[in-house]
Amino acid sequence: MIKNFIKTAWRSIFSNKFYSAINILGLTAGLVVGIFLLLWIKDELSFDRFHKNQGSIYKIGIEGGTGISKRIFGSIIAPVGSFAKREIPEVQDAVRIFRIGDAAIKYKDKRFREKNFAFVDPSYFSVFDFPLIQGNQKQPFPDNNSVVLTETTARRYFGDENPIGKTVVLGIEDLCIVSGVIPDYPENSSFQFQVLLPLSRFNEQAYIKNKTTYDNKTYLSSMDEDWSSFSFGTYLQLRAEANPALVAQKLQKIHERNKPEDTPVPYVTQELAKMHLYQMDGSDAGIGTVHIFIGVALMILVIASINYINLSTARSLSRSKEVGIRKIIGAGRKELFFQFMLETTLLFTIAATLAVSIVFIFLPFFNNFSGKHISLQLSSIDLWSYILIMLIGTLLLTSIYPALLLSNFDPIKVLKGRFGMKKSNFRKILVVLQFTVSIVLIIMTIVIGRQLEYIRNKNLGYEKNNIIAVSMAPKMAQHFDAVKSDLLKNKGVSDVIRLGRDMVYGGGSTGDNDWDGKPSNSNLWFSITHSDQYALDFFKIKLAQGKNFTGSMADSTHFLINETAVREMGLKDPIGARLRIRTVPGTIIGVVKDFNYASVRQKIEPMVFQFSPKDCQQLYIKTNPAGTESALHALRQIWKSYYDDMPISYSFLDESYQQQYMSEQKQGTLFNFFAIIAILISCLGLLGLCTYTAQLKTKEIGIRKVLGATVFNIMQMLNKEFLLLIIIANIIAIPVALYFTSNWLDGFAFRTTVPITIFLGAGILTIMIALFTVSFQSIKAAIANPVKSLKDE
Repeated sequence: MIKNFIKTAWRSIFSNKFYSAINILGLTAGLVVGIFLLLWIKDELSFDRFHKNQGSIYKIGIEGGTGISKRIFGSIIAPVGSFAKREIPEVQDAVRIFRIGDAAIKYKDKRFREKNFAFVDPSYFSVFDFPLIQGNQKQPFPDNNSVVLTETTARRYFGDENPIGKTVVLGIEDLCIVSGVIPDYPENSSFQFQVLLPLSRFNEQAYIKNKTTYDNKTYLSSMDEDWSSFSFGTYLQLRAEANPALVAQKLQKIHERNKPEDTPVPYVTQELAKMHLYQMDGSDAGIGTVHIFIGVALMILVIASINYINLSTARSLSRSKEVGIRKIIGAGRKELFFQFMLETTLLFTIAATLAVSIVFIFLPFFNNFSGKHISLQLSSIDLWSYILIMLIGTLLLTSIYPALLLSNFDPIKVLKGRFGMKKSNFRKILVVLQFTVSIVLIIMTIVIGRQLEYIRNKNLGYEKNNIIAVSMAPKMAQHFDAVKSDLLKNKGVSDVIRLGRDMVYGGGSTGDNDWDGKPSNSNLWFSITHSDQYALDFFKIKLAQGKNFTGSMADSTHFLINETAVREMGLKDPIGARLRIRTVPGTIIGVVKDFNYASVRQKIEPMVFQFSPKDCQQLYIKTNPAGTESALHALRQIWKSYYDDMPISYSFLDESYQQQYMSEQKQGTLFNFFAIIAILISCLGLLGLCTYTAQLKTKEIGIRKVLGATVFNIMQMLNKEFLLLIIIANIIAIPVALYFTSNWLDGFAFRTTVPITIFLGAGILTIMIALFTVSFQSIKAAIANPVKSLKDE
């Protein structure tokens, strides 16, 4: 019997090649998108979950600032980790991480510039699952001159040689001995450091060797005495019975006891597994996109399933006599239900096989434009179980209703010709649902593209085009005047300055400040920019009040602040007002107009320019539009004169700015793909329905033509029903799309407008695509010779 069912199912599929092809194409496209999105979502949700203790590891943050500067800082002060481990019983272990920017590393004649350096506590290798494959796991750093490398980094330097005990040079002359090698980090790890150094080395270099006296007291002889530098990522491993909220309260008490002037300083905890998708306050940092993509995957699979349901139920009239005869000769409802389920399963198996094959072939392209490194491993039971669940769910969605409908026909009514298409309203609802989804995706695509265009063209309040940025090592920074003079000799260079911050990714900030009239409950944070007198002119930052630095010695106690700082400080007349930033007292001499010195996702916060050329390590070179290559050549030559064997690393300011929004650009690309697939699937279904409707009305069309109907009249008759459904879909889609686009745009403090023309344009585009799809078949039916359709009457 099973063999007979399979033969019958194959015959049915191949005897209706057109409809079978539409079903297979629609289901394949839907499954391809579904599998790709499943892989993307699974990767996002897997971040940092491979650590065996991930459920008990928490990142520590601190709530600081008031007014517009209020936020939770993910990097905190160094003493907290030490005090927590020593004084809080619930804390099993602590890890502190101090990240640094790119730095050079040398072995013999090999010199590289690595981007991911960090100073870490030795507990980094025991709290997290980053085991040493070479070296002593219990003592990864035998002394302060030790360094641990990733496997790939070690192989790049030493080839097949044993790296343990090898001496490398960090920067210019810092010697380190390789004491350990760890495996390369998994792609789904938030930590991706290539070079790891002991935190005790940072303490020795930054504090102990550079300790100073202030008011006859030793000042900051250790990082564990520094309660003002919020620079250390801190992670606590808690015991099983620990309450994270209670631990946070104890951390606050420790801080306020050691630095009472900061009171209050609420601490917060965040589970390790949530770091990738959530901000420390629990707000969206990517989970919203995951939810959207889950919704998109479900919607794409649903509209692919709708195609099959629509065509199966629409063609029920042509199969009704087949069902009637089968029932009369003894076939029961269960046998017919099984027959139609098997038919759907065979067709679905073809589509699923094609879909999985396409995913394997095009996965590298998907990785390329999604920014992922996903791989399909045949041995991954977990992965294939997810895919199998998705396939079974889609199969059940596509098969059960058509099988129930077809197996439920009354054979007497069917054979007497009394069977009619009474289920057309259900099909209309499904068509409306299909195109609603398609329209929403089109609108989302347009809005994302519009926001990205807005970001690209937004006036940030400073000049960012034709500017090269390079981080100067100490030797070069000490001879800045000579560097500037040499660069300006090149015709491609129009101006050169130095600054104490990265204009795109920011710099330091502080809440240690005071001014005349400061409210007792104020804890305003300032973003600090160390500068000289040339920065404003270079970046074309405008002064709103007062004057710029002059470069005189008096400027060491002068400050420039932005307009937001004036408002948040409550100053009516800021010029001449007293201001203290950390240990530097001074007066405000100027107010600059607000400019976007950070991402457009966040509001402009208070900012202060502090005159301190010695703290300016960032070199900025403005080039003539046609002089970039010439300027780069000059920069390389000057760099080589200071650091003969150290590779240079530079960036273009406008490109760095755009790099901030790479995730949004990839989202836009993915939504373009989703919208195209959704429209394709919907139009395939519409084409099938229109074709079948035309077949059912062949004789009606022939009679109308004989009685004088034109081609346009026939097209109008066939198209008007589908056109009405698309219009209804537009009416439903507009408020749905408005909700989703508003939620997405809420992630940006500065955002584009969403005019009604976007919704109208998406609606018109969908109507035109739908009309083109159905008109193709309508014209074919309308121009057919009526004699052929009526000759058997």
